[in-house]
Amino acid sequence: MMQTSASHSPSLPTARQTTSVRMPGPARHYGRYLYLALNAAILIFLLAPIAIVVVFALNPTPFIQFPPVGVSLRWFEKFFASRDFMQALGFSLEVAVLTTLSATVLGASAALALARGNLPGTRLIVATMLSPLMLPAILTGLALFQTYVLLDVGRPTWGLVAGHTLVTLPYVVRTTLAVLHNFDTRLEEAAQNLGASPLRTFFEVTLPLIKPGVMAGAIFAFIVSFDQFPVSLFLVSPGNETLPVTLFNYLKFDLDGTIGAASVVSIVLAFVVVIGLDRTVGLRSYVKL
Repeated sequence: MMQTSASHSPSLPTARQTTSVRMPGPARHYGRYLYLALNAAILIFLLAPIAIVVVFALNPTPFIQFPPVGVSLRWFEKFFASRDFMQALGFSLEVAVLTTLSATVLGASAALALARGNLPGTRLIVATMLSPLMLPAILTGLALFQTYVLLDVGRPTWGLVAGHTLVTLPYVVRTTLAVLHNFDTRLEEAAQNLGASPLRTFFEVTLPLIKPGVMAGAIFAFIVSFDQFPVSLFLVSPGNETLPVTLFNYLKFDLDGTIGAASVVSIVLAFVVVIGLDRTVGLRSYVKL
């Protein structure tokens, strides 16, 4: 009886077994700390230039000094009082809005055609439309400049908008295709079976469902167009210069906090655009992309 009860009694873990069970705990903690430290380092790397620009814009001295000797808005006053900067800011906004509209319409239409049209060579077409992302923008600007010279059209505003649209179109195409990849076409078929016309089906069923991807592409298009420098450098005309080109020309003769103030205005403007779309559309749906 004693042997039978002893044989069924649970055996105690040895010291080696106990050690092997407890080992993964500290290892998981170290891995988590390493992961958090890596993410913190990436955030610091990304946000450090913005912090330096803000310090440069608020520093009263005409050069970068750390720690700053004080806080001053003199460079913002100089920026908003400059006629050249204000004209360049307005022209950049105009070009960015026109580019966003054209890139959004063309990109969303192209994405729908690629996803629904059963076109031959779809992969080649998609790769061609995304090629401006792989080609250096300065080469794109140079090629467009040579094209306009051969066509003898000069450097009009529509030519600049066309160049920006070419660069920003891939963003709209890619984000819209990402939404259409998981789109349930049975919803469109149900609407048409209930008597809706193709046009009404598009505006009341298709467009609301793909709107997150379209609006995400529009955000990218606006920001990329507003900050576009290489293409604008070749396509702007005297008197109609974008803000990045004006800042580049300003740096040739002077370097003070006005550059930082203009950069802060650009950052705030992009932030306002994102917040505005978040209020109207909602950026939570973009996470699905």
